[in-house]
Amino acid sequence: MRGIDLRTRAGSLAKVPVDPNCPNFSGFIPIDKLQVTYSRSTGPGGQNVNKVNTKVDLRFHVASAEWISQDIKQRILDEHSAKITKEGFLVIRSDKTRFQQLNLADALERLRTLIRAIAEPPKEVSPETEEKLRKR
Repeated sequence: MRGIDLRTRAGSLAKVPVDPNCPNFSGFIPIDKLQVTYSRSTGPGGQNVNKVNTKVDLRFHVASAEWISQDIKQRILDEHSAKITKEGFLVIRSDKTRFQQLNLADALERLRTLIRAIAEPPKEVSPETEEKLRKR
């Protein structure tokens, strides 16, 4: 699988996988265009839960995102309206692990997966399937 090289904060290169099935979205999400907030997580972790902000809230304004195409933005607004706030922000939360960076990576991957699923063209229904559905 091909990938796009990115510079991380430490200066090392990171590969973002490019999905050949999704030509409209490269997989690159500009983190400076997102609002990332950290808070205390719930669940297991002992006393560490009360001290460390590991839960990640990832938000981005769908209408003003230049890094995705207009038709993808519209489909996000239509299909994921329950995850979008009144101000137009798509919210993704992650508190899967006890580590802040792993939760951030999980939230980014979930956003990437959501966009790729929307960017895929809808599957065409064959005439045979239409006939079966009509008979039912």
